[in-house]
Order: sequence, then structure tokens, then C-alpha cells
Amino acid sequence: MKKLVLIGGGHAHVEVLRQFGRQRAPEAEITLVSPDRHTPYSGMLPGLVAGHYTFEQCHIDLQPLAAYAGARLIFAEARALDAAQRTISLNNGDTLTYDLLSINTGSTPIVNGIAGAMEHAIMVKPVAAFLKQWAALIERVRKGEAHRITVVGGGAAGVEMLLAMQHFFAHQTPRREVDYSLITDAPHVLAQHPRGVRALLEGNLMRKQVRVHSGLRVTRVAADTLIARDAQNREQPITTDAIVWITGAAPPTWLADNGLALDGKKFINENNYLQSTSRGEIFAAGDCATVAGAVYPKSGVYAVRQGPVLAHNLRAALNGQSGEALQTYTPQPRALALISTGEQHAIASWGPLALHGNWVWRWKDSIDRGFMGKYRDFPA
Repeated sequence: MKKLVLIGGGHAHVEVLRQFGRQRAPEAEITLVSPDRHTPYSGMLPGLVAGHYTFEQCHIDLQPLAAYAGARLIFAEARALDAAQRTISLNNGDTLTYDLLSINTGSTPIVNGIAGAMEHAIMVKPVAAFLKQWAALIERVRKGEAHRITVVGGGAAGVEMLLAMQHFFAHQTPRREVDYSLITDAPHVLAQHPRGVRALLEGNLMRKQVRVHSGLRVTRVAADTLIARDAQNREQPITTDAIVWITGAAPPTWLADNGLALDGKKFINENNYLQSTSRGEIFAAGDCATVAGAVYPKSGVYAVRQGPVLAHNLRAALNGQSGEALQTYTPQPRALALISTGEQHAIASWGPLALHGNWVWRWKDSIDRGFMGKYRDFPA
């Protein structure tokens, strides 16, 4: 019997488990490794912070899903991979052997060795740790111990999170006055989106009195201060009570020096079969990997679309098939982005097109609930 090990309960792996539950693989012993029982759906995280969703509405319970697929579930994290020996070491002291390995662990925020960032900033990933720190920040604000919140990261995720926090605190009773700042090293927020989308979100931030610091590169972080430098390399201190870090994607550190081919940013280098370019028995999906020769952002949208392809190819590989038996995955040249603005309102970004309104939020809400509905209420 072949051993299939799934590392991480990300957006692609939940679909793999669902597919293997619909059609069991009696020739395989499947093991899922995840640090937590509940895995978050990233598309609904700002809505959770804003207060529109409960924890249960935007998290997938891996335990019944794994049972549905006939998989063993181990609560742990990967710590080291020996690709030559086909073993993976976990932080609980266990070592797993595998015939096939699939990795879908997501990414971590880019810190780039900035002094004090890991010690003093609230990292948005991993989400479980972030939610604990978010709960602690809510208490600090309620007690009057935090009046200034600074978000580092001017992409869609950073803007969404800031506006979600602003909406949450604006609707608390009694209301607490909180000042918000957003820092980005780009010339403006949402640098990867078209001008129309940027204009809509910049107007939203302005109306909500968010201070936007563009073109600033954070160089040092303390408990109550950020030190940044502008384009002229002038130092600018920014005083704050809480720092939320939502920068671009960095690979998990344990992927380095493991015998796998990595790209220039240390993500797993894979082919269009979602298969490592150096180890055919290793597959990967989501933010931790990059399809060789393709240019696309690190976004959950791509991991969701990779799920069915990954499930098919893992089943084929378990059956000893390769080549034409495998399905190919080609990242779409553009993806629809639905960006929430705190309240039940959102902006749709598609190529040069920008649409906004409460109806966009309802559209996004319908898509998100539809995705989550696929991973609930499995037969015993």
C-alpha cells in the first residue's frame, strides 16, 4: 500500500480530501498533517474581523473532512524534509515516510530580516495565531490601552484588513476612537491593480480618515514605534500602539536546503502538473509553490483552482500513471478580485474594469459561502 502524505490543510488540499472522499483510494494510506483542526478560508477573513462572520462560518473543520477521505489526521507542523530519503520531520518529534508527498502550507509574510518585526508586529499569518492576537488587541482598545493602529502592507489584503478593523471598532458600544495608518513602500496603495480600483479605495481610505504613508520602507520595529525611510533615505519614525503586518508572500523556512528545486524566491519550483521539477513524487499547490515560467500573484484564487487538478494527479500517481494521464494546470492570465471595504460593500477588479456597491459584497458573500458549503456535513 502506497503512502500519501499531505502537508497543510490549505485551499487545494481540502479539495483533494473531498475528491478522495467521493471516490476512496483503497490502494493508498493517506495522512494529513496540519497544525490546527480548523483551516481558514482566506477570502472570508476580513469579514470575520469586521464582524460579519463567525469563526465557524469561515473555517473548515478538517477532522470530519479527513475522516470522509479515510485519512489519518496529525496535528503538527513540518520542520524538515529529506527528499532523498523520502521522509518529513514534524515538530512533535515524529518522522513520516512517504511514497507521494503533497505540500499546501501557504506562505508567511515577508519580513526581510527587519529588526523587531517578528517580536512586535501582529503577523496576519498563520491565521490561528493572528486571531488570538486580534482578540487581545480588541481588549486593549476596549480598555483604552490602544488608540493607534498601523498596518504595514498596501496590497489588497492590507487595505481590506485595515478597513475591516476600522469597521469593527466603529460599531462597538461604547465606541472607542482609534487612529489608523497604512504604510506601503509602493508609490500608492494597490499598486498591482488598475487606476479605477485604486481611486475607489483611496477615496474610501480618505473618507475614513486613514493616514496613508506611501513610498516608505520600514527598516526597524519597536513596541510603540516604526522606523521607515523615504525615497530620499530620510528616516521617519511613526508612533503607534499596534502594528499589523500584511506584506507579500514569503516561503516557509523549512523548504530551504531539502533537495527540492526552488525558484529565485525559494518557493517550490513545479511544472504544469503541480509536480516538483526535481522530484516527481512531490506535488505542491498554493502560495508555497510557483509554476515554472508562469507569472501570477500569490492568491487563494489560484490554490482553489489547483485543487481538482492536484486531486486528479495524485490519484493518477498512486496508480502508477504519469505523462498524458496527468492533467495540466495553467494559471489564468487574470483573476477576478473582490475587495471588501469594511462594511457590507465591496469593489470588483477585473482587468481595467472597476465596479463597486453593496451588490458586489453580496456577490462576494455568495461565492464565499458557496465555496465553504462544499466542505460541510459529510456522511459519517
